[in-house]
Amino acid sequence: MERRSIGAGALSVGAVGLGCMPMSWAYAPSRRRGHESLAAVHAALDLGSNLLDTADVYGPFTNELLLGRVLRERRSDAFVSAKVGLRAGDQHVVADGRPGYLRRACDASLRRLRTDVIDLYQLHRVDPEVPVEETWGAMAELVSAGKVRALGFCALGAGAGPGAGRRGDRGYRTTLRHLERLQQVFPVSAVQAELSVWSPGAARQLLPWCAARGVGFLAAMPLGSGFLTGTLTPGQGFEPQDVRARHPRFTAEAMASNQVLVAGLRRVARRHGPEVTVAQVALAWVLAQGPQVVPVPGADRAHWAVENARAAQLRLTAGDLAEIADLPVDVGAWD
Repeated sequence: MERRSIGAGALSVGAVGLGCMPMSWAYAPSRRRGHESLAAVHAALDLGSNLLDTADVYGPFTNELLLGRVLRERRSDAFVSAKVGLRAGDQHVVADGRPGYLRRACDASLRRLRTDVIDLYQLHRVDPEVPVEETWGAMAELVSAGKVRALGFCALGAGAGPGAGRRGDRGYRTTLRHLERLQQVFPVSAVQAELSVWSPGAARQLLPWCAARGVGFLAAMPLGSGFLTGTLTPGQGFEPQDVRARHPRFTAEAMASNQVLVAGLRRVARRHGPEVTVAQVALAWVLAQGPQVVPVPGADRAHWAVENARAAQLRLTAGDLAEIADLPVDVGAWD
């Protein structure tokens, strides 16, 4: 499989990464099984999906500890993407971009991940109390120290206001201003933001910026937090600690209305053969947005990691892409 460099690390091009958050955080706690999560990571690496995306806040800390058990044996197979800049409180998370905190957090992540270097270290959130140049400068020092190979910026949650659905552009103006400021301090090697069939705004606003500068793009939530897999049913309910329990896209009414999106993806899947799944079509759509795009779907079971990885073999036609573009507007986006 072709590899592309981000910093000094080699990231698989045209492959699907593995988002590790669901293994430890944000989604149904009752489903978390350490041994099954480990199997999912190994399955992804076996198929060449070498990007492993984590953060110290996932758990907190337990996600990095879990990955460390794999990296102890297979560090050379993996491209490790970690995040810093959020601290978990009792009921919420807070941004922390202070240089001293970042240095301590990096050292702690290296210990938990059982590695001496992180391939891509991403700023999870901008701290409004600290100039972003100061935060980024401290992260650049970690590159100089050999603890980090490249730096990335997360735009997760940015612009989730009016017009955040399929037909509107998300408000990434602040993100673009931050990126220009960061570039004056140290190169941005990758940007991570939500990108999926029902949240395509980043393709219009952030991808052109990345493409013009040779910056990689990590597509978060490419399966719509599970909805675009076609495996969720309206009214099924979510555990109280599951973030979807509070999201307007996952009310019973919104899920029922949004089934039309899944039906459209299923029609495309059927044209490509009985083995092609709705999730694979959704991931293939993300891959079709540009050569610098790497989808990072979450998976905590080996069979899902395998299904996602094989989406890299699916090539959508111009007709497929046009049909997906004509699907109705989703219901329940944050607005």
